[in-house]
Amino acid sequence: MDKLIIQGGAPLSGEIRVSGAKNAALPLMCAALLTRNQLTLSNVPHLRDVSTMLRLLAQLGVEVSFDDRLGLSLRAERLTEPLAPYDLVKTMRASILVLGPLVARCGEARVGPHLVLLRLGYKLRH
Repeated sequence: MDKLIIQGGAPLSGEIRVSGAKNAALPLMCAALLTRNQLTLSNVPHLRDVSTMLRLLAQLGVEVSFDDRLGLSLRAERLTEPLAPYDLVKTMRASILVLGPLVARCGEARVGPHLVLLRLGYKLRH
């Protein structure tokens, strides 16, 4: 078993800034689709998946704004249509997170022109 041995006579003290977690931020960003009200998030990491999700949300009609301290505001007052463009979806597995909120709000969600994924009140048939 590996060990980490710290030697010293002084107790540790101080402060560190803990960065935000991408896997926590992405589902919260998608939650903006559930309401017409503004959603404000803080400590959102600047990563490729976060940027891709922001582009996807913007294409769905979400207004996006940033501040320079890792803050993010999202407002989905008017959604354009429940279509997640395949060219964005294929670049990030987490993009599937928009589908549930789209179905809840719009009654359906589509990925590209190929597939009608879900429609409330209907059963999927093969």
